[in-house]
Amino acid sequence: MKELTELIVQKLVDKPEAVSVTETKSETTVILEIAVAKEEIGLVIGKKGKIINSIRNIINAVGRKNGKKVIVGIKE
Repeated sequence: MKELTELIVQKLVDKPEAVSVTETKSETTVILEIAVAKEEIGLVIGKKGKIINSIRNIINAVGRKNGKKVIVGIKE
């Protein structure tokens, strides 16, 4: 899931080399924290949060398939 999240976010931003995703796992939950260049946070969030919500939906679908709850956040 970490790799998929990185791939999606890298395709959205102008500086893909600045994208990193930190993954924290427990038995039932995976927390993914996205870090991007400060000036590109808006590109990842999108208007009214539509892009980040879409990313969350995709990653959650993958997580459910693997029996995990996934929380996706953005580091500021």
